[in-house]
Amino acid sequence: MAAKGWGKFISNVWVRVTAPSRHFGAGCKRLTIACVGLGAALSSTSSWATEGALGRQITGTNVLPNAGIVAPEPITAVNLTQIYFDGSIGAHRDVPIAGKTSLGLDGKISFTLLSLLKTWDTDTGKWNFASGITIPYVWTKVEASLSGSQRGASTSDIASNLFDLYFTPIVAGYHFSETSHIALSLNVWAPTGKYDEDDMANPSLNNWTFIPQVAYTKIFPESKWQLDMVAGLQIYTKNRATDYRNAPLFSMDVMARRKFDNGLSAGLIVGTQQQLGNDSGPTADRLNGFKGRDWALGPIVTYDRKLPGERSLSLSLRWVPTISSKNRLDSNDTVMATAALIF
Repeated sequence: MAAKGWGKFISNVWVRVTAPSRHFGAGCKRLTIACVGLGAALSSTSSWATEGALGRQITGTNVLPNAGIVAPEPITAVNLTQIYFDGSIGAHRDVPIAGKTSLGLDGKISFTLLSLLKTWDTDTGKWNFASGITIPYVWTKVEASLSGSQRGASTSDIASNLFDLYFTPIVAGYHFSETSHIALSLNVWAPTGKYDEDDMANPSLNNWTFIPQVAYTKIFPESKWQLDMVAGLQIYTKNRATDYRNAPLFSMDVMARRKFDNGLSAGLIVGTQQQLGNDSGPTADRLNGFKGRDWALGPIVTYDRKLPGERSLSLSLRWVPTISSKNRLDSNDTVMATAALIF
């Protein structure tokens, strides 16, 4: 089927699942709004990696609606994402940070990410392709009790600046059917932010991170439910300033939503990060590899609307608190809001 044919069937599926056609036209463009997430956020990262008890991704923030669909028509999408994370590890745990060891750790992070995604006019039938780039800005505050300091004494540090650049050279989407879609992507974090090994809070991780990722979307038109899943593998290079290398991390977020005829939808997200081995380096060795994992669970609401001039707007808000963690920051206040414009 030609690309225009895929655009037609996706538009028809979208209309049946969400709203009458008098409210929604050009459904293909709205349906691919989540592809911004493939080139964007994922929305998410921290000012530290597992050296610092978090990682490039925050659990529960990586999946977006229609994550597995790449537009069969050429579109441009702009996404603005805001993430707030407030996490901690109790003083009973030693935590590696900035080449040192802390007795417990508290971290607050506010992320603003501006993303651009372009799908290409490839006319390749069931296969479609896209590319994306994200410019992130971070504010972060870290409080820690460094080993060797006076017992009970703590120190804090604040950083605010442009974060490491994130880009997606290629997203390859395949349409199994009108209701089943998959997207494969390679995502790269480049150490472009400022980094000082003497600071606890840094607007950079000071390493390259490569994330091959697969996203899948399944639409159930009759029941108006939709399932979206994103899974990826985070592969880190060494932080040469601290001689710390994070072990690979497997991540997976799954979202189920019920759509309504007024453009609203509501659902639930469950996500996990699982470290696949031990961290390495002098500090990691002292902490027996500091292997970690976590789980998050929480609700999401979304709203989609057709705008004049073949444009579309998509909004979402989620709260995904940590429900279980080991050697990773535990957060009850993980909130993410997105606004995407497609034209």
